[in-house]
Amino acid sequence: MKQLAAFAMALLFVFAANAPAGQYTIKLAYTPGNLPAADSPDIMYAEVFKKEVEDRTNGAFKVTLYPSGQLGNAAESVQGVIGGYIDMSIIDSSLLNNMYESGQVLSAPGMFASPEECDAILAGDWGANYAANVKKITGIHILNMHCKGFRNFTTSNKELKVAADARGVTFRVMENPVSIRMVEALGAKAVPMPGSEMYLAMRNGVVDGQENPVLNIIQDKTYEVQKYLVLDGHMAGIMAYILNGALYDSLPAGIREAVDKAADSAMAEAKKVVAAKNGAGVQILRDHGMIVYEPTGTELAEWHSVVYEPTQRHIRSVLGDKAVDDLVEAIRKYRK
Repeated sequence: MKQLAAFAMALLFVFAANAPAGQYTIKLAYTPGNLPAADSPDIMYAEVFKKEVEDRTNGAFKVTLYPSGQLGNAAESVQGVIGGYIDMSIIDSSLLNNMYESGQVLSAPGMFASPEECDAILAGDWGANYAANVKKITGIHILNMHCKGFRNFTTSNKELKVAADARGVTFRVMENPVSIRMVEALGAKAVPMPGSEMYLAMRNGVVDGQENPVLNIIQDKTYEVQKYLVLDGHMAGIMAYILNGALYDSLPAGIREAVDKAADSAMAEAKKVVAAKNGAGVQILRDHGMIVYEPTGTELAEWHSVVYEPTQRHIRSVLGDKAVDDLVEAIRKYRK
């Protein structure tokens, strides 16, 4: 399998090297597939971006789409963008945390009050500084970022209502240290693994549950292998649309402007999908047979308090106080 993957990568290099003079052909990889664009912000973004940028550049900028993880899982696509053998990808921003540690502050539970607040911070000065640091350290140029909803726990064998119910449960988590500390703070066991492996792990009983925004629970068909959902909203899920930085910087000004405008248009359409799916999502999951519990205000505060202090302590011990306090201050100014 690895030999086949290496052969495929070699072919992609050959195709790119033989593109017509003056034409930019890029590979855009993402993990969702076999869904209408209206059901997936990843697919909607990819399809709108492709059409817009090709139209705006009169075909000088071509985009080839690789859905369904054809070029690897999400973590592998990040490495591909850094290495330049994948030009562009759509990922959860937490996958950048292992390379840009300060990004862990975005994964801190209880940090944001709403998706709108999260989007405002990402679109402001704090977000611009974050993107600049990511590019400086990793070589990744972030075209866009936005919130895709808050993450919630699901389980297959035990209904969760209050935080104490999670004790002893085994959860698949994202491959980042904040998610691991969060689950451990609940007295549960964290099993980090790529999202592409999550469905089978739940179906085969390797893990009891997972955590994701409602949008992803629908998109990944998690409802087929999980029975219970608790709407604890412990942390913001954030999408990032990333491009190889050296490629972006090499583009002529006119092409780069077209890419930026196409990216903004694509993000606007992707956010519409997020809003629609998150708005109707809970009922969609109930229709699929999931038992959904909405915690009371007191129960919700308990969920958040149990995970907030341990994850904050970890983040501050790794990054220092300034990285956390800068984001807290940006949020404070926005609320003011």
